[in-house]
Amino acid sequence: MTATGEISLSLDDFRTSVRNFLTSQVVPEYSEWQRTGKPSREFWQGAAALGVLGIGVPEEFGGLRGSDFRHSVVVTEEIQKLGLAIGGLRVHTDICMPYLLHYATDAQKKHWLPLLCSGRAVVALGLSEPGAGSDLKAMATRAERRGDHYIVNGAKTFISNGAAADLVLLAVKTDPAAGRRGISLLLVDTTTAGFTRGRKLDKLGLHAQDLAEISFTDMAVPVANLLGEENEGFAYLTSNLAQERLSIAVNSQAAAAAAPDWTVEEVRGTEPGQEVKFVLAQCATEVAAGQALVDQALRRLIADRLSGADAAAAKLYCTELQGRVLDRCVNLWNPATALGAGSRIGNAFLDGRVSRIYGGSSEIMKVIVAQGLGL
Repeated sequence: MTATGEISLSLDDFRTSVRNFLTSQVVPEYSEWQRTGKPSREFWQGAAALGVLGIGVPEEFGGLRGSDFRHSVVVTEEIQKLGLAIGGLRVHTDICMPYLLHYATDAQKKHWLPLLCSGRAVVALGLSEPGAGSDLKAMATRAERRGDHYIVNGAKTFISNGAAADLVLLAVKTDPAAGRRGISLLLVDTTTAGFTRGRKLDKLGLHAQDLAEISFTDMAVPVANLLGEENEGFAYLTSNLAQERLSIAVNSQAAAAAAPDWTVEEVRGTEPGQEVKFVLAQCATEVAAGQALVDQALRRLIADRLSGADAAAAKLYCTELQGRVLDRCVNLWNPATALGAGSRIGNAFLDGRVSRIYGGSSEIMKVIVAQGLGL
């Protein structure tokens, strides 16, 4: 993060604390996370102790004093420098927290925010379904109001933090005939009767990331757990898309920046030829361009001026950049090293592929950028 305005000493200190935490407490157990398919509960508690889980949250609820999205950028950058994939952390802080901060009642905030900031609870966002991914209006999960409860039936898939979540921000159809205008968000305590966790999903890359199926059978959720207004869920879900997409862009940019650094270390001392030097020079140049785009978008976000088209452009460029750079760099490594178990560059190559899909595919980003051009 280079051009976001003056970086305070406290932000630099935060970076140092995050780096120390990751190297001392995460790296040694990361292979176990890859085996089990999710971070340990101790990770969430350790991240909470640093204040990571309270980024952007008011102090009265246990948040990190004076923090904003730039602190999340620091965390993401340090994670990627070490070749880790902890996307569930960004789901918790960058994606789910804003919904609670903007739309929860005072009672909901007082109950959930201290739990989430302290690591006593983990949160997930329940959107994707077996038959409805990006097309929210095709959502099949229903919530029928009966007295002072909603009775929920349905299923979700590809849910980050799904296996560990104590709270799910669940998108449901409360007016099935109204399409996207009939979607609501419910705060679902995962101890509620009728809530079931399905299988852990195997996937290409991101082996340490918690991704699971969840389902609901006659699950009774109090009407008091409605987030915001009934049937306003689609508007809420789209309101934070710019920050969500910038979060993905930051992650991809940091991954793209790390790969050439690792590769320089790998080839140094082997008398790399001109072709290798040219490949790494091209990567370094494109990474610098991506950083400028991310920094511009970050300045606009902090100033509350980040448009949907700005965020889409950053996500489009940086996720495609991640793919290009990792592809080039992995080809410069000894195959036995690059493709071996535990390979940093190999894992990064696989981990990065989905970034061009989730949060809106590259094709969708192009549509949004074109609309920003008036086309």
